[in-house]
Amino acid sequence: MIDSERRFTGLELADDVVEALHAVLPRMAERTVAAVTVEVPSYTDAFGGPMGQNIENAVQMALGAFLRLATRAEGTDPGAQLSPALEGAYELGRGEARNGRTIDALLAAYRVGARVAWRELSSTAVNTGLAAEGIARFAELVFAFIDELSASSVTGHADELATTGRVRERYLERLGQNLLAGESAEVLRASAEKADWVPPKSLTAVLLPAAQVRGLTSRFGPSTLLLSEDLPGVDPAESLALLLVPDMDGPLRIQLLRSLNGRRAWVGPARPWAQVRTSCLRVVRCRALVPVLDAEVVDADEHLVELVLGADRDAVDDLRRRVLAPLSGLRANTAERLTETLRSWVLHQGQREAVAADLFVHAQTVRYRMTQLRELYGESTFNDPGKILEFTVALGIPRDVAASPEDADE
Repeated sequence: MIDSERRFTGLELADDVVEALHAVLPRMAERTVAAVTVEVPSYTDAFGGPMGQNIENAVQMALGAFLRLATRAEGTDPGAQLSPALEGAYELGRGEARNGRTIDALLAAYRVGARVAWRELSSTAVNTGLAAEGIARFAELVFAFIDELSASSVTGHADELATTGRVRERYLERLGQNLLAGESAEVLRASAEKADWVPPKSLTAVLLPAAQVRGLTSRFGPSTLLLSEDLPGVDPAESLALLLVPDMDGPLRIQLLRSLNGRRAWVGPARPWAQVRTSCLRVVRCRALVPVLDAEVVDADEHLVELVLGADRDAVDDLRRRVLAPLSGLRANTAERLTETLRSWVLHQGQREAVAADLFVHAQTVRYRMTQLRELYGESTFNDPGKILEFTVALGIPRDVAASPEDADE
């Protein structure tokens, strides 16, 4: 309050001047509100009807507080007059934040109000014979008072945004965890309502390093959710984040993938927003199966075979061992060549020339190897649809993809 003591001193007004200034307060308040309504569009509707009268009364009270402050006896504490006005301005700033208006609108209103108030006050002061020196000091006090009110409102506005932002952030985090947990539709709708979150039609899970998230949430829109804790199947020490991106399905998916260029990311399938848990689980599994380089985007939709075959890795390994059992007695390099040939034969549906081109060998070599395989497996095996399906599943993807994470790390 020391600064206020210094700022609001040095004005001496005669009783008739003070009386005249108080007399114009109602008219001044009315004109101030009218000017703000015209010049600051954000308040056109807010100041209409009964609300307008309430605002006029508040303006009149603030101006009255200013006059009491400006005309107080020298040496008295200005706090008694200033504190209520500052508290009112602080609450006004908080209220504006709650109503969704920016602080710029309120500061513009203060500027308009200061201009109108000064025009009325100065005209009245001049008419009462106040000297030029007094008029100049009076102007300083008017604008110092407006500065104090503006600063208090800015603080109130910022405090409210910070408070509501923290509360909403907690609700959004809870919503995200509920989505990951696969809660019921009723729980999810209630959680979204508490978070003031408008559900999109779909959500797509994107897993990426937490350090590479910057700028993405704003790019993908206000319904984007960001989770970085308690991610299913993710070690917290890995510092990964999960984005739930709204409405990027269909033709828009390519835009999502392009937006991630230059990042290391795995992108899950689009799902109805309340079912995004399946996209989250898919993208985590995709990361385990398809490791990427530092700047590579992996579309899980392009790796469905690996995901299906990797759903039960032990079962795939057991199937592979059973399918290749007839080769177990051969030398390692011979078994490897025959396995490679069998895989290519299955994938190319027995077309010898295509198999030869795939393996970079002569067609006669393919014929020779297939003769060996028929001897080992029996001719009927290659005419049995069930056995062909087993070959396809067991050998349809490279061995390193079907391997367990421990094997891959080795």
